[in-house]
Amino acid sequence: MTKMLAFQIKTKKRRLAGGVAVAVLAAAACAAQTPAPRILLQPNSTQMSTLKGTLHPFTRSSQDAGPVPADTHLAGISIAFNRTAAQQAALNQLLADQQNPSSPLYHQWLTPQQFAARFGMAQSDIDKVELWLQQQGFSIDSVDKSRNRIRFSGTVGQVQQAFQTQMRYYEVGGKKVFAPSTALSVPAAFASTVANVGNLSSLRPHAQYIPYKPANPRAAFTSAASGNVFFAPGDIKIAYDMNPVISAGYDGTGQTIVIVGQSAVSLSDIANFENAAGYTSLVNKPPTTVLIPGSGTSAFYAGDQGESDLDLEWSSTMAPGATVYFVYTGSSPNFSVFDSIDFAVDNGLGDVISASYGACEAGNSPSSLTVYESVYAQAAAQGQTIVAASGDQGSTACYTGGSGSLSTQEALSVNYPASSAYVTAVGGTEITDANDASGNSYFSSKQSTDALTSVLKYIPEVAWNDDDPSFGLSSTGGGISTVIAQPSWQKNYFTATGKTNPGASGRLVPDISLYSSPNNPGYLYCTSDTSDWAGGQAASCNSGFRDSSTTDLTVAGGTSFAAPIFAGMVAVLNQKNSFTSGQGLVNPTFYSLASNSTTYAAVFHDVTAGGPNGTAGLGNGCSLAGSTYCSSTNISTNKYPTAANYDLATGLGSFDFAALAGVWPTGNATLIGTTTSVSASNSAPNSGDNVTFTVTVTPDSGATAPTGSVTLVIDGGPTLGGTTSTQTLTASDTAATTTYTTSFTAAGGHSVVAQYAGNSTFGASTGAASVTIGGSGSGTGSFTIDASDVTIPRGSSGSSTITVTPSGGYTGAVFLNFDTSNDTALANLCYQFATTLSNGDGAVAIVNTNSVSTTLLFDTKASDCATGGVAKPKGSAFHRLGDSLHTAASHNPRRPGPLPAGLAFAGLLFAGFLAKTSKRFRTLAMLLLLVSIGFGLSACGGSSVSNPPKGTYTITVVGQDSASASISASTTFTLTIN
Repeated sequence: MTKMLAFQIKTKKRRLAGGVAVAVLAAAACAAQTPAPRILLQPNSTQMSTLKGTLHPFTRSSQDAGPVPADTHLAGISIAFNRTAAQQAALNQLLADQQNPSSPLYHQWLTPQQFAARFGMAQSDIDKVELWLQQQGFSIDSVDKSRNRIRFSGTVGQVQQAFQTQMRYYEVGGKKVFAPSTALSVPAAFASTVANVGNLSSLRPHAQYIPYKPANPRAAFTSAASGNVFFAPGDIKIAYDMNPVISAGYDGTGQTIVIVGQSAVSLSDIANFENAAGYTSLVNKPPTTVLIPGSGTSAFYAGDQGESDLDLEWSSTMAPGATVYFVYTGSSPNFSVFDSIDFAVDNGLGDVISASYGACEAGNSPSSLTVYESVYAQAAAQGQTIVAASGDQGSTACYTGGSGSLSTQEALSVNYPASSAYVTAVGGTEITDANDASGNSYFSSKQSTDALTSVLKYIPEVAWNDDDPSFGLSSTGGGISTVIAQPSWQKNYFTATGKTNPGASGRLVPDISLYSSPNNPGYLYCTSDTSDWAGGQAASCNSGFRDSSTTDLTVAGGTSFAAPIFAGMVAVLNQKNSFTSGQGLVNPTFYSLASNSTTYAAVFHDVTAGGPNGTAGLGNGCSLAGSTYCSSTNISTNKYPTAANYDLATGLGSFDFAALAGVWPTGNATLIGTTTSVSASNSAPNSGDNVTFTVTVTPDSGATAPTGSVTLVIDGGPTLGGTTSTQTLTASDTAATTTYTTSFTAAGGHSVVAQYAGNSTFGASTGAASVTIGGSGSGTGSFTIDASDVTIPRGSSGSSTITVTPSGGYTGAVFLNFDTSNDTALANLCYQFATTLSNGDGAVAIVNTNSVSTTLLFDTKASDCATGGVAKPKGSAFHRLGDSLHTAASHNPRRPGPLPAGLAFAGLLFAGFLAKTSKRFRTLAMLLLLVSIGFGLSACGGSSVSNPPKGTYTITVVGQDSASASISASTTFTLTIN
């Protein structure tokens, strides 16, 4: 797959107005509740507090495999903030009002910016924490739009010193992962506001799908070769009665589905599946792939790739009219699918978000779960529905299949995020009979060619449980959460029905269930993930669903299929019932409908039997797999049986989709929904190249183009060093457009977010696009570095000009650092860079064919460096060299890391660009481009410190290519103080 350098996003409106007056009142309410500052003192590292719940549980029981090297670079580390009690109470009330049809706030969804205004941190608080991070040598990557999280980068050594911990490797489930070995500490000044310090572990959630087990096949697609049956998309639509709704014209049009993952995919796999399944119109409508900025390069991972393939294939074919996005993480090991969900929520991307991943609750630190719940609550407030697979390890979600105590792995546990109070958990069922009670087959008979649709009607279900001694655990996840409180909509269900609540204090999992067995009958899908192929198969789906050379089929199962299928169903349900901008958490409606016995009987399929033999009451226990997989102490109790109505194996059961859509409440939209999209003329421009962004606002219905203007937020806006611009829309046919041309200079990603505010006719919507400037390097050639000598009278200032000259065809990004041979003598030397880098990135010079230069300023008057004990952020003041003494050290070659006294040298213009632009623009560009952030922004000391002594000092400048450590150069210059 082509390496991805940029992403484009279009999102549905997140705020559905139920009338102009209500919308105005809601907006006014948001604006009136600007968060008050909570961090009153400037943080420092002399007074630290330990954060509770930050130690990863697996570090206590797993095998220690040694320390993580101190110079290992970590990008995307995060500090997430909690809410005040008042904010949380207000959010709880808002979420209740948004789901209450009698409330004026019913379905009045917030944008991420509106959410921040009510439930985020004050900007002054963000500034204080950013400053402390910079003083520790970290570079700031980004701030979430919700103002509830800061992301930053640095080395393991900086992490260990700043947060008073040690980073170590551990053996977990047969894999080597890293994580902090102790609880983390932060300055006492802001400890009470911090929920978690995250992205410090490489332990990722696991995919929830299970390949077909040929030793236990069951003879939906009917194979012309064997007569065996397997599910294809058309079969599911017949089995769950989707076709009447689809035939009425509802296919998810106007809805956006986000699939989240942690591996790249090959879009040809998705196209092959859609072709094989008969959805040829989708081949020219591929999913939009979005690589999370800062998460590394696009990379394929076995198991994860196959997971994302099937998620994209089955969600798109369930709702072929919907727009599908794939948000995934790159090569950085400390990013996971949880970051993919966070990205979708923070950008308001998607009416429905589907996650086929899970980690047992005991495998997450308590503080990380707090952060995730905060994000998913935000999604609900923004009208986004999150769907998650309940898991494939039955009642024992912590089972890893690796080393460790079997009784511990087989302890009762549920998966997260399925157990979140803001997520719909989808469990699994299977079929046991090929014929109905009258002896009639549920499937069409074998034909001379493969039959793409062979299910004839709904096939009764039992709880999915395929556990056996040969293949281990394979059954629907379910149980009682030990960390998430039971939501009111579950409690109300048991009160209304008089049924016994199986776990009155904890969240119950799952909510609903759909077919999931890999064997009974199993799902078809297409993938290039070789870990999913059988018997040396060399391809997947290059001849319909088959491999042309072996005629093999690629088949699997698991709740990983049930989740994206349900996500597609929600998109169709949203369109059919006029939820033009989503409907947030759907669980309250599900449980409310199920509370009525007449409605339950008409809509739901109650699953009361379990296992492949249909044993009454057998649920998702481990007993079928035997002692190899099930501990002797839990073998008889380690399960949840099926029962009438709700049970902990299948939830409320499955449903007849047409009947469900008929009784589901309808939306009350009075404004026409809109979709805003942003596209860039060049997704990977060179430094300084002009890029034109085209913004298009399209109505969801009607032939009238939206009117008004859009606000463009470039690189986060002024608070993050970027800018804003307001552009008037121009009508063009049924859409409205505008263009905006700008250029970027610093290496890395840059974003443009377009916010359409709406008017009395059209609802608001948001879209975004990003571009990436260079930085990958050519991998060839070399460069040299020169620096001019400088002589400074003691108590005065001067500068050295540092020049990078490429040769041999070299292009790329060069990281620079400087070292002194007399650090102690120069402890009171102050330094400053010619300009500052607005986004906080580290030392980098982008070069093409000609030399580029920057200036390093020195000040030998020590009092000039004193700023009341507080160094200003982003290089805006002189910094005292002695506050962070260091010697030249190797960088991680892939991303700049802030070294305490490093030479920041960033975003220099390409020589060709310098030659082509006007002098006025070049001057402005150079002010923006000869940039850096002061590394190690420590306090510069008091005014009583003495000036550095007279003498001649040797300073070494070291440069290293960002992509290849073997391409490097150095030079020395003399600093004379007389």
